[in-house]
Amino acid sequence: MSHILFVCTGNIFRSMIAEHALRYTAGPTSDYSFSSAGTEAKAQPMVGIVRQGLNARGIDPSGHVQRRLTPELFNGADLVVAMGLDHIAFIEETYKETPVLFDEVAYGRRQAVLDTWEAVPDHETNAEARDTHIQSVLNHIWDGATPFLRNASGFIP
Repeated sequence: MSHILFVCTGNIFRSMIAEHALRYTAGPTSDYSFSSAGTEAKAQPMVGIVRQGLNARGIDPSGHVQRRLTPELFNGADLVVAMGLDHIAFIEETYKETPVLFDEVAYGRRQAVLDTWEAVPDHETNAEARDTHIQSVLNHIWDGATPFLRNASGFIP
């Protein structure tokens, strides 16, 4: 069984959604296992719209435990998937390897899945734009789960 590790910053948004969406889509008899971690993973709660969006898709993320990327997690993965370009830079500097981006595997393009602060600079005061972005990321990752699974074997050494 190949293990796929998704990496973002806080491990409560992009990488966590990818972990749960891929596990759900792959099903219990998958040839893959999935986990996620953050480059910082500072203690913070999961945003309600993320929890609600996953719940609406039949996933209960309440058991998710936020965690920081460690050498053990990194070395235990057959495929490390970064959600953003800053995660690639962190992994290259820390682990001397270059991970792929989620969109490379799922959609065949080298494009980051932007964090809320990157896509909505005024996210702290513009709740509508913030929530729209969060929902679009949730949809983007969810829609990418099936093509990701179809393409993943081509990225695993």
